[in-house]
Amino acid sequence: MKKFEGYMRGINLGGWLSQCADYSEKHYSEFITESDLKTISEWGLDHVRLPIDYNVIEDEDGLPLENGYRHIDDCVEWCEKYGLNLILDLHKTKGFSFDNKPEDNVMFDSPELRDRFVSLWLNIASRYGKKRNITFELLNEIAEIDSSCWNALASHAISRIRPLAPDTKIIIGGTQWNSVHTLALLDVPKDENIVYSFHFYEPFLFTHQHAYWQPIVADRSMRYPGKMEEYRRVSEEIGCFGSGLWDADTMGAEFMEKLIVEALDAAEKANVPIYCGEYGVIDRAEISDTAIWYEDIHSVFEKYGIARAAWTYKDIDFGISGEHYSQRLPQIIKSL
Repeated sequence: MKKFEGYMRGINLGGWLSQCADYSEKHYSEFITESDLKTISEWGLDHVRLPIDYNVIEDEDGLPLENGYRHIDDCVEWCEKYGLNLILDLHKTKGFSFDNKPEDNVMFDSPELRDRFVSLWLNIASRYGKKRNITFELLNEIAEIDSSCWNALASHAISRIRPLAPDTKIIIGGTQWNSVHTLALLDVPKDENIVYSFHFYEPFLFTHQHAYWQPIVADRSMRYPGKMEEYRRVSEEIGCFGSGLWDADTMGAEFMEKLIVEALDAAEKANVPIYCGEYGVIDRAEISDTAIWYEDIHSVFEKYGIARAAWTYKDIDFGISGEHYSQRLPQIIKSL
């Protein structure tokens, strides 16, 4: 299988230019600084994934916001200075977001919003398409829509981007929030610079325990590895998160591998590299369990040569540089 060279070990900069607690110049200027990129480089990582919300870099009429692009320019400069590659991930676009209610995700039904999505990418590509250390990621975590709609838009966007960025790697994920199960449904143009992406937060009952934005697990605790029988019982009890989970006999690396190989098979058939753009554990889990989880997923990534970026560097419930992770941070960094 093709390798995604230069992007084997990375981390997300979530919460900086996307999912911001405060969309303000003060936040953009203070949340991530040059010293953070220096730290990431010193950890031995080779890249960062930078999620970007459309409203940071364009106004409500779709016109560019130069102050927003200035912060991307800063990140580009810092990455070049510290030998890091960079993924520009469009995390939210006008009319679509991974965390929207279905009725609010209207882009795929709107020719105007689809054109605006492509126009935004043309602006990004015109600015960064000649940078050798930058990769583009079309859109984060497409929700539950017909894959043919996403295939059509992605193919069109790629064809428009290519004249501006002929050699830039472009990452594309499947529907159902970058599920491993939907990569096989992708139908993108034949292009040697395409990369397939999946996200991995399994077992979800562990990685998202006490997630306040997920009412079904908001009051749940779960250990890892734990007993498979307990995962089965809780999943059945809440009527969720059971699909595809129980082929493995035990919870642990074997369980992860059985899910991830589906993504590997899809990438191999398409003859493209594979990339895990997000994986991580909420800061409400037992830290000793979290360290084991990272070791297990690291073993699978290393076994198959999977490029990846952990979610996430700082704050927003998963940031590994926070106090919750401090006692196990060196161990976790080794498992990135």
